[in-house]
Amino acid sequence: MGFNVILFDLDGTLTDPAIGITNSVAYALKKMGIAPPERKELLKFIGPPLAGSFEKYYGLSKEESYKAVDIYREYFAPKGIFENTLFEGVPEMLSDLKKSNKIVALATSKPTVFAEKILKHFNLYDYFDLVVGSNLDGTLTDKAEVVSVVLERLGLKDTKTAIMVGDRSHDIIGGTKNNLTTVGVTFGYGSENELMEAGATNIVHSVIELKNLLLGN
Repeated sequence: MGFNVILFDLDGTLTDPAIGITNSVAYALKKMGIAPPERKELLKFIGPPLAGSFEKYYGLSKEESYKAVDIYREYFAPKGIFENTLFEGVPEMLSDLKKSNKIVALATSKPTVFAEKILKHFNLYDYFDLVVGSNLDGTLTDKAEVVSVVLERLGLKDTKTAIMVGDRSHDIIGGTKNNLTTVGVTFGYGSENELMEAGATNIVHSVIELKNLLLGN
């Protein structure tokens, strides 16, 4: 079936932000007096809320984690945000969705101000009816909350024809908690096993496969 309302995650779903995010994390760790590991060890920071990842992977307190996020942004805001590439086929997919009169929204744990800047940088902003991310003060980072705000702002009460697209377990869980069909993409940073364990309704392996699913082809 086709879907009328499509919610997309950003990092690892529409764009590949690996260089910018890992550089920003490494910058923050150094400033916090922690020797950063190899880049591949920092890929796990892509997707989930940052403060929680600093706590989980480096044992920082909540206060220290928020400080680390502030330092992260010293690098990310002017430079890391643009160390980013689009997954091949994403602009064409979004264009086709809009031509098919789909409502397209962004639901990301990244701060809204950064998400909007990235979409504008890649000339994707006009494809979106709504962009919802977290706040710079660290609130609204939980994906289920973000999805809930999107649905509320769209005035969507019947979620049968709405779908959440993401590459990590928290995307799938966030969609499921809001009674959405979900699709996990394996070309991002979550494994197929992670997405299956999170309960993804569908799993796709390419942008083309994703586009066909969303258009009901």
